[in-house]
Amino acid sequence: MKLAREVDPTGTVHLLSSVVKLYILCRKLSSNLILSYKLIERTVAGERTFGVLTKLDLMDKGTNALDVLEGRSYRLQHPWVGIVNRSQADINRNIDMIVARRKEREYFATSPDYGHLAGKMGSEYLAKLLSKHLESVIRSRIPSITSLINKSIEELESEMDHLGRPIAVDAGAQLYTILELCRAFDRIFKEHLDGGRPGGDRIYGVFDNQLPAALRKLPFDRHLSLQNVKKVVSEADGYQPHLIAPEQGYRRLIEGSLSYFRGPAEASADAVHFVLKELVRKSIGETQELKRFPTLQAEIAAAANEALERFRDEGRKTVIRLVDMEASYLTVEFFRKLPQEVEKAGNPGNSGNTASQAVDRYSDGHFRRIGSNVSSYVGMVSETLRTTIPKAIVYCQVREAKLSLLNHFYTQIGRKEAKQLGQLLDEDPAMMERRLQCAKRLELYKAARDEIDSVSWAR
Repeated sequence: MKLAREVDPTGTVHLLSSVVKLYILCRKLSSNLILSYKLIERTVAGERTFGVLTKLDLMDKGTNALDVLEGRSYRLQHPWVGIVNRSQADINRNIDMIVARRKEREYFATSPDYGHLAGKMGSEYLAKLLSKHLESVIRSRIPSITSLINKSIEELESEMDHLGRPIAVDAGAQLYTILELCRAFDRIFKEHLDGGRPGGDRIYGVFDNQLPAALRKLPFDRHLSLQNVKKVVSEADGYQPHLIAPEQGYRRLIEGSLSYFRGPAEASADAVHFVLKELVRKSIGETQELKRFPTLQAEIAAAANEALERFRDEGRKTVIRLVDMEASYLTVEFFRKLPQEVEKAGNPGNSGNTASQAVDRYSDGHFRRIGSNVSSYVGMVSETLRTTIPKAIVYCQVREAKLSLLNHFYTQIGRKEAKQLGQLLDEDPAMMERRLQCAKRLELYKAARDEIDSVSWAR
């Protein structure tokens, strides 16, 4: 005999011992007594254990099972029940159960041994006893069952909300759904830019780290070397030497130096563009409502990236204009100071020595001063561009992405026919199947809850 440990992990030995003792006791009552001991999900406490004695009509005359039935030999929490089944002869003669139950009632009612227990004997009484016990067990479990069902309903409704409701076939409703999905994506994208979600800080990193590092790496030392300064200044005035300061030489040196700023300016616009594209990708992935519609998801991504390309082009043009403006109009005040500095660099006490000053204008010291002056001016412009380039990029790219990322897409959507809108809302088949299964389960749980509620109120 084997019992699963899950049924009674601690009382197996005790249960076997009790069954054996009961069997020996009944054998003492009569050698013809056949004992049927039925265990119905027995627990250690015995609250679900019922004892049943069968074939009482086959016991030898002068013997009975009253000690067992009345609980004196082996007491159970629930009363013992004796029954009389159909004999093999009855089965062979096809005696139906209705007749067999009538004979059973007559047996207990007329039995001198069991007459006083007739109302608590028989298969019909056993069925009522078990039904009543089962009803009480179910009733005691109803609160926990109801709680479990309600929890399952809440989880399924939450999943249904996550999966989304079925799509309407009306063109107006479809357009409204598409616009709502676009707004959900746009809201998440703005949260990334404004700091509600991670990622927008990378744009600041471009301005605070990448741009200054690129400016520091520009090859001004090579462009303003003594040899190059001599070459540029000497070629700038042609056959006529400059009179006071080599203005054309200064302009060419400054313009050549400022042209180096184009690279970092365009690179900053490209870097911000890359960050914005990555934020679009992340925002689409985080927009749960869009996962139902892969086609619409792809269309929104394409429209957003196309808009970012336009913003990037405008940003690049603007930062290049900033560099060109610095090169096209130099700061006059800076150049007005140059003659004074040249005079101070000479010998102010010997102003008549103009010949020596003229000679000095062609010395290495003179060209080094020119290179130093240009370097100072380029440094001043660099600080200005370090501030204005981020402003231009934010205005042309980041600000426009926040304000009008999907404006062109909205215009295109408004022109589409109902069939085209439906194609954008071609839901993922796996998602549709999942929603269908959830809906079926939800319906079953709700029906079970209603059934339990009706039974509870009826009682």
